[in-house]
Amino acid sequence: MAEHRTAPADTSDSDNWIRLRTLVLLRWWAIIGQISALIVAQRLYNLELEVGLCYLAIGASVISNLVAGFVFPENKRLTESQTFLVVLFDMLQLALMLYLTGGLHNPFSILIVGPVTVSASALSSRSTLLLGVMSILIVTLLIPFHLPLRTAEGFLLRVPQIFLFGNWFAIVIAVIFLGVYSRWIVSEMRAMAEALQATQMALAREQKLTDLGGVVAAAAHELGTPLATIKLASSELAEELDDNPDLRADALLIREQADRCRDILRSMGRAGKDDLHLRRAPLSAVVEEAADPHIDRGKFIHFEHAPAEGSSAFQPEIFRRPEVIHGLRNLVQNAVDFARENVWVETLWSDDEVTVRIMDDGRGYPSHLLGRIGDPLMRRRGGGRDPRRPEYEGMGLGLFIAKTLLERSGADLSFANGSDSFRHRLDRAQRTGAFVEVRWPRAAIASDTLPGLPLGENQPIRA
Repeated sequence: MAEHRTAPADTSDSDNWIRLRTLVLLRWWAIIGQISALIVAQRLYNLELEVGLCYLAIGASVISNLVAGFVFPENKRLTESQTFLVVLFDMLQLALMLYLTGGLHNPFSILIVGPVTVSASALSSRSTLLLGVMSILIVTLLIPFHLPLRTAEGFLLRVPQIFLFGNWFAIVIAVIFLGVYSRWIVSEMRAMAEALQATQMALAREQKLTDLGGVVAAAAHELGTPLATIKLASSELAEELDDNPDLRADALLIREQADRCRDILRSMGRAGKDDLHLRRAPLSAVVEEAADPHIDRGKFIHFEHAPAEGSSAFQPEIFRRPEVIHGLRNLVQNAVDFARENVWVETLWSDDEVTVRIMDDGRGYPSHLLGRIGDPLMRRRGGGRDPRRPEYEGMGLGLFIAKTLLERSGADLSFANGSDSFRHRLDRAQRTGAFVEVRWPRAAIASDTLPGLPLGENQPIRA
């Protein structure tokens, strides 16, 4: 069975778009802060400033905000380049204000870090790098080029040269550290969001297939009686019409077509059923159902079902939950893709736990990636595509989906290499590849009904 996968949507052209209204509101707060700082510097500290030029720089921000508010609608979203230009304008306006008010001798010079942090959180790495270089260049030029701060009495306000250098160095470190830190965190969050979106899509697809199978199975169940009646009636008519070959052939055709309808409905309902008897199934049956699409892919899949060592517990019946089936299917697919010839799927159960182990005879996981298995969007293995599965980029998304879905069902997953786990066990010497163990508390996955007890009446399907 071919599986069609839908890749997560590319967010480079959509998720990075920011509302113009957001940047306008932030700029209004910056304008209020700049005006307040000028008033306090003049009235409280009696500083001699180029007030006209300062208010001219602030006026440029006010005009740009008014134009943005009146010309563009409130729901206007900016593209990458437009947001970059807006942030660059704010940085240059702040640089002009610092030039007019003492350069790096002004304690507010640290605010030059703000546009870089905004860029790292919202824009691409290229835009953030450009703004970071621009901010470092600005603070470097502000050391020799600025209008000095003077009091009304004519005293020059300057910080010692060593503190001036320390201020410059601190701003440069802040630009680099906060830019990289913010960019790293945002990239991790976006990767996780895209991976979770893919997980939800996979779960929705599996749920839809299960629901569709339930509808078909219910239809087959409801149509079983009338089809059987048609078959019985047509058989009796055929016996009564021995003397009329034409009508007898029609009666036999009706019986044949009734059998065909029954077979079609039965085959369509194999994927899943809403019948209470098939809402849950033995653990071994659910595991084999999950692996079924990969049985005929040229690798031998060996199933082993048994109680855990020292346990006499009966095999649990579990609910056929889509996240369990899809998660195990992804793990089996990964094993089949990288196995040389054989894949082993073990199920073990005790009174307290249910365990599924999936092993193969491939090369196993790279040792340096063992601690990161299950993280979304890992770097490609070996720097390129694996020739054994050319349709995959090796980004770790499939394992992330499987891990997320199974953990949602209450499972605990562990990853290892068989060469490490079974080195001294001769009966498992072939299992040198990847080793995945999925472990549930029995109460989290097993149904409460003991084998052999009645299930009650099937519930009707409501639209």
